[in-house]
Amino acid sequence: MTPGGPKTDARWLALIVLCAGMLMIVLDQTIVNVALPAIEEDLKFGQAGLAWVVNAYLIAYGGLLLLAGRLGDLIGHKKVFLIGLGVFTVASLLCGVSFSSEMLIVSRFVQGAGGALATSVTLGMVVTMFPEPNEQRRAIGIFSFVAAAGASIGLLLGGVLTDAMSWHWIFFVNIPIGVVAAVAAVRLVPSSEGLGLREGADVLGALLIVAAVMLGVYTIVKAEHYGFGSLQTLGLGAVALALLAGFVVRQRTAAKPLLPLRVFRSRNVTGANLVQISMVAGMFGLFFLGTLYMQLVLSYTPLQIGLAFMPVAGAIAVFSVSLSARLNSRFGERNMLIVGLVFMLVGMLVFTQVPVDGSYLTDILPAVAPLGIGLGLSFPALMSLAMSGAAHDEAGLASGLVNTTAQVGGALGLAVLATTSTTHTSGLLASGVGRLEALTSGFHLAFWISAALVAVALGLAVFVLRQVTVDREENQPVLVH
Repeated sequence: MTPGGPKTDARWLALIVLCAGMLMIVLDQTIVNVALPAIEEDLKFGQAGLAWVVNAYLIAYGGLLLLAGRLGDLIGHKKVFLIGLGVFTVASLLCGVSFSSEMLIVSRFVQGAGGALATSVTLGMVVTMFPEPNEQRRAIGIFSFVAAAGASIGLLLGGVLTDAMSWHWIFFVNIPIGVVAAVAAVRLVPSSEGLGLREGADVLGALLIVAAVMLGVYTIVKAEHYGFGSLQTLGLGAVALALLAGFVVRQRTAAKPLLPLRVFRSRNVTGANLVQISMVAGMFGLFFLGTLYMQLVLSYTPLQIGLAFMPVAGAIAVFSVSLSARLNSRFGERNMLIVGLVFMLVGMLVFTQVPVDGSYLTDILPAVAPLGIGLGLSFPALMSLAMSGAAHDEAGLASGLVNTTAQVGGALGLAVLATTSTTHTSGLLASGVGRLEALTSGFHLAFWISAALVAVALGLAVFVLRQVTVDREENQPVLVH
């Protein structure tokens, strides 16, 4: 068939289906935060228990991403995607009908597992479906819009559903989307044969990596409560690192390793994942604490907070969907990632100056606008670089690795920034500083740390990553040293 024929159209329809499934899962990660007060009141959660509505999801999701991505390479990406959609949709129904705190927490854990299965292979499927570099850039731009803008859209949708209906509907809304996406995926998304379980049936390795990442995420999310220097945090962190070290040793010696360590020989794959950890740590922490600043200092409602972040989604749409493919093709992914990180840094520095009596037009919009531009430029470039060194039969593994580093970075940034902000605010309150002034000062400190994390990501992008160009005769990517 010709490039413009039905086959090409079918691939782009399949991309829409994959992105719809991805959007449903990305939305869920922020839409729940808006509804937490309503959930706490209805199900009679204690303050410590309420955190597990978020933590149960994060631990399952973060812990299973890498394993799920590799499983896609072994048994087929489409199969894993469909299983993940099914598990996520059923778990969403169970979350929506939960009549006790225990039922909701268990359902959220299962939901996280389904989310990990579905999202871990999505980027790998996109790269495999669009091997031609320019088409791949366009496809990754669309995927990046969904991944990056979903968080801000989730804040708005969560506010609308919670205010207009009830918290149950933040979960029920997933059911029709999940069913339609699954039916469409069966018809439109191409199937691919996996390598077979025997090529990576490393049960011990699977147990080690799942335990290491789950325990690591648990340690990070609980560090906000116990402190980073506490015996519990240091002890659990040491055990998580020991499990990770055991996994690495196992992969070096296993006849059929779950995660072939050769994937890390690519400077761009390793470097891009390091950039992502630092960048996402700063970004997630800033969005979370920026939301709290608007809620606690400026007294914004959930709907107003969602609307406040909409310029971020709009800017990401313009740059990642419309412009990123052309800009990356002309100037290169590494260069556009650097430019995007500079824009993000500018937005975060503006956030460090927000006052107690801040105005949206003069204080918040000048911060969120460059953030949106930066995210729109950064994410497509970063995804391309992270997948650039992955072989065809390791696309799911590379995709799962990208999602894992994003999740770990987000959890780490949120824990560090929230703990730092809370500690600083508490100290000021104890010394007699007014509540709003103390809160704002605590947020300022956290925003400075966010900016520092993005600055680290910028340094890594400049000094570690290499530019990828396309050999026009062979139409293959070539590293420029």
